[in-house]
Amino acid sequence: MVLNIILLIVGFVILIKGADIFVDGASSLAGNFKISKMVIGLTIVAFGTSAPEFAVSIKSILSGSGDIVLGNVIGSNILNILLILGVSSMLHFLNVKSNTVKKELPITILITTLLGVLLSDKLINHTSENAFTRSDGIAVLLFFCVFIYYLVSMMRKKTEETSDTEYFKLPKAIIFTILGILAIIFGSNFVVDSASYLAASFGVSEKMIALTVIALGTSLPELVTSVTATRKGEYDIAIGNVVGSNIFNIGMVLGIPTAIFGSINNITFNYIDLVVMIISAILLFIFSANDHKIGKKEGIIFLLIFVAYYSYVIISA
Repeated sequence: MVLNIILLIVGFVILIKGADIFVDGASSLAGNFKISKMVIGLTIVAFGTSAPEFAVSIKSILSGSGDIVLGNVIGSNILNILLILGVSSMLHFLNVKSNTVKKELPITILITTLLGVLLSDKLINHTSENAFTRSDGIAVLLFFCVFIYYLVSMMRKKTEETSDTEYFKLPKAIIFTILGILAIIFGSNFVVDSASYLAASFGVSEKMIALTVIALGTSLPELVTSVTATRKGEYDIAIGNVVGSNIFNIGMVLGIPTAIFGSINNITFNYIDLVVMIISAILLFIFSANDHKIGKKEGIIFLLIFVAYYSYVIISA
């Protein structure tokens, strides 16, 4: 028991540090190739901070822990908006660009709603076997490709921009990127194995472990990144990190493993989990579209919903 708790903590530390190293290395790679800071925030940073979720998802689906896969994605997406943007907006109001309101946030709502519809269909039919199928994974993956196409077209428009940020030289950037990925993979092994053991030992469902401990642990890179970006006045990175990560979580973290390895069975989620995930994305859009700012009032609303939802998760466990 004690050993597994230690391994869980060590796993999180490795995951977080691995993601940190990966983002530094990958950002330097992008910088060496003259990709703009905005594109780095929406792509490299978002992908890097979603890498822990992706590694945990691969490990979980191979070990048959379907609830951890879905709980990791649903929990992380809820945490990213309600907790991370809630905390960030307490430090300083977040400016949201018009392009984000018109394009990126609607994409977030659409892919989040798509996931909700695919899962709610299984809940309506009380389906436990093949609850999230390979075809479902391909569906969200195809939608994710639309987002990638948008990023590529945006990248082409921004290639003339320059940045004052100092990057690692190319060899060091490559080494940091590889080391970061390896740390993420090893860290995910510790987290999934230890969390599954602890869930069984305490009689707690994998769903609750995934929605709380794992979702929070794998969302820490997003939290640290967004809070740091807010303090430095880099509001585009704070918002772009969350928006990009949520899209990556559904399209890459869930879509790729299920499209490759097959169905996720025996899910134990209910409507409240899906509703909170979708409402979070819609509220982010409404708050952003209002005056292109997310201030303390909106942040308090996010945090109150976060507390209410997780109170429900703990009580219903």
